[in-house]
Amino acid sequence: MTPNESESHPSISSEAKNHSTRRDFLLKVGVVINTIAAFMIGIPIIGFIFSSLIKSTPPVWFSLGPISKFPEGTMRRAVFENPYRREADGQTSRVTCWVSRIQGDQFKVFAANCTHLGCPVRWFAQSQLFLCPCHGGAFYANGAYAAGPPPRGLYIYENKVENGELKIKAGVLPTLGNPV
Repeated sequence: MTPNESESHPSISSEAKNHSTRRDFLLKVGVVINTIAAFMIGIPIIGFIFSSLIKSTPPVWFSLGPISKFPEGTMRRAVFENPYRREADGQTSRVTCWVSRIQGDQFKVFAANCTHLGCPVRWFAQSQLFLCPCHGGAFYANGAYAAGPPPRGLYIYENKVENGELKIKAGVLPTLGNPV
């Protein structure tokens, strides 16, 4: 080494090598903060993954009433209590659906929520349409999409007639994830 090189690059003493610098401190703080952030993000992800392994509550067949309550060729509104309600649910535990008796023991039970943003749809017998007041969505009497922003037709509850009563599979939201 020439004398000029030793002046431009002074050697670091062993005492200075053991001394913690501001850069080392900030590096450690950054690692701690990133570890906490990864932990906070990881908790919901792990919960989502393991939630599918947890046994869900079985669906309940819930009676909407005797089939005589629903005349053939008409659309009737039916209200039932969510079988998995809690005291804190209050009025939101009451679920509305639209029942169409096609013929005999054949029924179609529609969820009363628009498939666009979930606003409650109303049945208009004059036009034979379900109309959504929020964004102008329209659905035909069979629940199929007619007009507006909804991406698809109304969701349909699974139903059956048992002992003269119309029953639907309640406690399960009728969506594309669990088709009929």
